[in-house]
Amino acid sequence: MKEFLYIKGKKIRKICLRYLGDIILLGAALLMCFPILLLLTGVVKSTGELKDGLAPILGIGEGRIHWNLLPLYPTGEHLMDILLFKPQFHVVFWNSMKITACILAGQLFLAAPMAWGFARFSFPGKKVIFTLYVILMLMPFQVMMLPSYLILNAMDILDTHMAVILPAMCSTLPVFLMYQGFASIPKECIEAAQIDGADNWQVFMHLGLPLGSGGILSAMVLGYLEYWNMLEQPMTFLKTTAKFPLSLFLPQISMEQAGMVLAASLIMLVPAMFVFFAGQDYLEQGIAVSGLKG
Repeated sequence: MKEFLYIKGKKIRKICLRYLGDIILLGAALLMCFPILLLLTGVVKSTGELKDGLAPILGIGEGRIHWNLLPLYPTGEHLMDILLFKPQFHVVFWNSMKITACILAGQLFLAAPMAWGFARFSFPGKKVIFTLYVILMLMPFQVMMLPSYLILNAMDILDTHMAVILPAMCSTLPVFLMYQGFASIPKECIEAAQIDGADNWQVFMHLGLPLGSGGILSAMVLGYLEYWNMLEQPMTFLKTTAKFPLSLFLPQISMEQAGMVLAASLIMLVPAMFVFFAGQDYLEQGIAVSGLKG
């Protein structure tokens, strides 16, 4: 009887611990999603309701701010206003799309052949050079800011989109991610292609790129999420307001235009969420390969 009660109690504790972990994870997930909920509810609030709730921040009231999760009078005025009557928003949105697309295209053009060379060829100093790549990958932007500024100034491309695009194109992170995918390709596949008469370029184009697509796509997804939201690089290298990306446009909107801030934030969030969910599987595969091979 005692043994039965012990086993039963042990099972009950195990079940409780399992559900306790699920509850904790669910609570953490809800806490992380709470700002998104505030954004979704705030973007459909009327201007008057936003001013009333944010009065202490706007300096027109005292006490604490209050926020109703269910808007009293839902409206789409803020989205309509920013999409139809704010041409500067369209300019900065296009700037963000242009900068991000050019960076990713440049990274694919430069990083893929570099990663393939590191993964499939042997040459003197290979380990040293790859170690330098990893060190550069770990360096924050603040460390490279002044050298990058001096180089871009000497090239006379400051205050142009190329000043933001060019340094990001030469990032070493996509090389590291793509390297792991190329290194996981079985050597026998490459040898079979070479026996059939394929040269190095043909092996790379017709074998390396398709089989290493997991690492390539994970690098592209991570790159999009990073460069769509980047702030420090355009803030440092761009001075003309008309050339700003969306990430610099949002901080310039005053709190008196809270509805416009929320609408612009929602529009900025949508492409990033779409890319993340579309490339989630490739992102997980790339990270898994990096963890196993790193």
